[in-house]
Amino acid sequence: MNMEERIRRINELYHKSQSQGLSEAEKEEQARLRREYVESIRRNLRAQLDNITIERPDGTLENLGEKYGNKKRNS
Repeated sequence: MNMEERIRRINELYHKSQSQGLSEAEKEEQARLRREYVESIRRNLRAQLDNITIERPDGTLENLGEKYGNKKRNS
């Protein structure tokens, strides 16, 4: 299942939960899909941060991926 299909399924489950309610299996599926989606967003952000380097006023270079992207993984 690609990300587009997962997002569509998350939305289907949300709308069903608002109109009819969800079974326990559907609640578990919804939670799993949401976790996968959030993790995908985090991975994407980390990858983007790895590609950004800023130059400080003192001339030193700082990679934002090293400063912020690895913070969660190391703690």
